[in-house]
Amino acid sequence: MKYLTTIGLEVHVQLRTQSKMFCGCSSEFGAEPNTHVCPVCLGYPGAMPVMNREAVRKTIITGLMIGSKINEFSKFDRKSYFYPDMPKNYQISQYDKPLCVGGSVDIDVDGGIKRVAVTRIHLEEDVGKNMHFQNTSGVDFNRAGIPLMEIVSEPEISSPEEAFAYLLALKQILLYAGVSDCNLEEGNVRCDVNCSVRQEGQNEFGTKTEIKNLNTFKGVLNALKYEVVRQVETLESGGNICQETRRWDVDTGVTIAMRSKEYAHDYRYFPEPDLVPVVTTREQIEELQSNLPELPRYRRERFVKEYGIPEYDAAVLTADMSVAGYFEQAAKLSSNPKAISNWIMTEMLRLLSEKELDIRTVMITPSALAGLVKLTDDKVINSNSAKEVFAVLFDKGGDPNQIVKEKGLIQVSDSGAIEKFIEQAIADNPKSVADYLSGKEVAAKHILGQVMKLSRGKANPQLVGAILEEKLKVEKQKKNG
Repeated sequence: MKYLTTIGLEVHVQLRTQSKMFCGCSSEFGAEPNTHVCPVCLGYPGAMPVMNREAVRKTIITGLMIGSKINEFSKFDRKSYFYPDMPKNYQISQYDKPLCVGGSVDIDVDGGIKRVAVTRIHLEEDVGKNMHFQNTSGVDFNRAGIPLMEIVSEPEISSPEEAFAYLLALKQILLYAGVSDCNLEEGNVRCDVNCSVRQEGQNEFGTKTEIKNLNTFKGVLNALKYEVVRQVETLESGGNICQETRRWDVDTGVTIAMRSKEYAHDYRYFPEPDLVPVVTTREQIEELQSNLPELPRYRRERFVKEYGIPEYDAAVLTADMSVAGYFEQAAKLSSNPKAISNWIMTEMLRLLSEKELDIRTVMITPSALAGLVKLTDDKVINSNSAKEVFAVLFDKGGDPNQIVKEKGLIQVSDSGAIEKFIEQAIADNPKSVADYLSGKEVAAKHILGQVMKLSRGKANPQLVGAILEEKLKVEKQKKNG
């Protein structure tokens, strides 16, 4: 019997702000435990919260990026629950009047685009972090109070792979919008997953389970793969699925039941009495809308259309907003955007990874890369020399034309000079010539290599190949006599 999978994601995103949501404490990651705290984020009696305007702005920008309706009137609510990581015993969140409603995220599925609807985006404060040691446990409240945006999808995701694609697409949008660093290692993005299965032909959704606090996209993928199989096997064996909260155990590769699932009324939401509502004017929304960056998907499509590069290249280049910007600057200065793309996707990204650098800090400027491509296209230097020049530009910067002159790398394209190199290589390698004449055509590559060696890599490889072919034909005719 075939089963259909239904998945909804609740993605929690720490916003990129200097201070916390309702106090002036630093939101910087990595400080000593409980050093970025104050009476407000520790929930001391009488401490009054003050709203972080920048967090509100970034949440609205996120909504606009995915096509949400921005509520001109929204408010904060108290969500009551009792965990060690929440010092006030309630969390300031949003319930019935969130900042953003609706919207969607487009994902690539089987060569096409699937649009996953978003229910809402609301703003809240993060909780602390429970820390467990061999014999004791503690809580670090540095994270408590950091602005946290929750993006809730509709249950329109049909497989673990689609969930993974959704998270990648959403992360790219958030990075392009500049609202979050999306650093998974620092816990900037965490995910709760709702999952259910039902028999094909059944209209009602199956009973769902929620997997909490997944902090890697690969973890979401693997947890869902396991959970879908677990639920199907349970139903096939005559069992029932319980609505419950589960956790993903990375070491054993299974989801484990934690507690029965809470409902909204369990949290006893009520309006936060210490904060005024958030009123956003139509003029403010329009101003933010007018300054939005280009969506990653539209940039990919534009790169293919404007610069004539393959879709694969455009996808690689636009995966990082800074890389995409660098490519576009260089491509506008060059008559060969494809060559610019090739240099970035091979040498540039390789060196950035090896040296753990950001493309925004490299010494080689977009104009220098465009100049290097022109030198190669104009056959002033060959590909081997171009790599040598690129290495210098990457480490030290400079003008590619000047580097070529200083290193004496100008390509030899004089047929007379190349003929002399070829004649010498033929004379110095009689065995390779004999092998070629006996039918081993691969021996010609060895002779070509010797020509390049004699020219110190400066000879035009295409011209060398053409002249060498003619010379060897003559030698073959002599042999056949």
